[in-house]
Amino acid sequence: MFRSHTCGELRIEHVGANVILSGWVNRRRDHGPLIFIDLRDRYGVTQIVFDQSAASQAHAGASEVRSEYVLQVQGQVVHRTPETVNPDIPTGTIEVQASVITIFNASRTPPLYISKDGGEEESLRLKYRYLDLRRQRMQENMHLRHRAVKYIRDFLDTEGFLEIETPILMKSTPEGARDYLVPSRVHPGQFYALPQSPQQLKQLLMVAGYDRYFQIARCFRDEDQRADRQPEFTQLDLEMSFVDQEDILNLIETLFTQLVTTLTPDKQVPTPFPRLTYTEAINRYGSDKPDIRYGLELVDVSDVLANTPFQVFQNALAQGGQIKGLCVPGGGQYSRKQLDELVLVAQSAGAKGLAWLALANEANTAPRSSFARFVSEEAIATLIARYGAQPGDLVLLVADTATVVANTLSRLRQEFASRLNLADPSVLAFAWVLDFPLVDWNADERRWDSVHHPFTAPQEDDIALMDTDPGKVRARAYDLILNGYELGGGSIRIHQRALQQQAFALLNIDAETAQAQFGHMLEAFEYGAPPHGGIALGIDRLIMLLNNESTIREVMAFPKTQQAADLMMDAPSPVDEKQLHDLHITLRKKK
Repeated sequence: MFRSHTCGELRIEHVGANVILSGWVNRRRDHGPLIFIDLRDRYGVTQIVFDQSAASQAHAGASEVRSEYVLQVQGQVVHRTPETVNPDIPTGTIEVQASVITIFNASRTPPLYISKDGGEEESLRLKYRYLDLRRQRMQENMHLRHRAVKYIRDFLDTEGFLEIETPILMKSTPEGARDYLVPSRVHPGQFYALPQSPQQLKQLLMVAGYDRYFQIARCFRDEDQRADRQPEFTQLDLEMSFVDQEDILNLIETLFTQLVTTLTPDKQVPTPFPRLTYTEAINRYGSDKPDIRYGLELVDVSDVLANTPFQVFQNALAQGGQIKGLCVPGGGQYSRKQLDELVLVAQSAGAKGLAWLALANEANTAPRSSFARFVSEEAIATLIARYGAQPGDLVLLVADTATVVANTLSRLRQEFASRLNLADPSVLAFAWVLDFPLVDWNADERRWDSVHHPFTAPQEDDIALMDTDPGKVRARAYDLILNGYELGGGSIRIHQRALQQQAFALLNIDAETAQAQFGHMLEAFEYGAPPHGGIALGIDRLIMLLNNESTIREVMAFPKTQQAADLMMDAPSPVDEKQLHDLHITLRKKK
């Protein structure tokens, strides 16, 4: 027997019992005739006492061990003396008086601290990830991830869903520019693609009659990495037949409300989840994934400043742009240097500059401003009223195209939320964003691209606009956002061949290409495809936000770096010529 109990299990009621524990040396303290070892496994820590007078051989063995040795200890559970009780751990009222010690394996001095976060470079943590994962913080993250996935599975099972696995080796499609390709040995010159999403397969499952499908799906995307992205990731993939948008939104809202309440009861989840149209989200927050835990909403003042002689404002409006801004509480005391720093923040987001109006703390003192000399006192008063600005506040304005204005003010909004600690970490503010555009104009390629994917259904009232004014077509699509992140998105799908072909034509996918790439979908729609819809939600991002982590790498067991490299296994890596020959691949040498 390797162990009778775990290192987190023993309590007062076990006093007097003879036990066997196995684990790692978390800490060792040598006091001569007494040696104390904190033995750790993933369940907790138990203090072991080696008394030279009572068990000399065990004491001699304990004198040899060091941090991270793997041990087995046999002994008796005893009370700790009152002055040595440790109230910070569940096993803190007892200790084990050791009689036998077995060293299973020694350990070199680890390159990072295991018993605490040592502030090392992330690259070191990722290179020695198997050591990093021993830390309490990482084990708690992995535990919560397990519990969350299990909760999702159990919830969907009670709702009548079937978990069905779909293939990893799939067909690459025209929109798969970021596919990971897998060469086929038995089909020379041909490739599989790793799935960015099981989208087509889950729709085909609806045609097959499996009206409630889900999968905890592994997905792959070869794209530039960010804090909340990885080349491989996990999502909750879900599809339903004979439903409308409301059915899907209500199901997901119930799932996440109950999941958060059960697994992280210290978090608050405001319900019902607010619903914003895409246009409303952009207008109020400058983003289609706003953090709604705080205000700092954007206000359009184009009408107030339309007739001012300030050239920056006039040029923006003359070119079809707008003037919008936000009010920063207490920002009126910023120095000129601090205001210049904000200008740099705005420029980094794409703006040419940033106009500002700083109100003094005294109500009868004239405000400082970068543009007041070009604007009438009446217009200034109107601006202050429009923003509800109080003495001591700061009004920031951006004049540019609608896109630049939105991006810049969204960036500034996030900046001030961080500076002013406006985002309460105990609140999980879910919200729905609805009525996205169906397509977006790609100026470089001079074509329409899907905002979500080509299988998203248009709003029924807008179908007629697909051939005449595609930019005004709204999609039957919805995103779930959480604290400024897109947690996932979905839509009601196209389920009729004629409408799907019309959508392909709008995206400049000709009939021949559509048949070659999506013929299986088009044909399936001719065999009784039901109305259906679904959603895909990021498991990694969810766990990141539940645990107040800053990147999804902290909640994945073996993540890649931001350059998509595996430092632990040194991947990607070269392969030998025989493998390339068997796969019919010749590498192009760099000049």
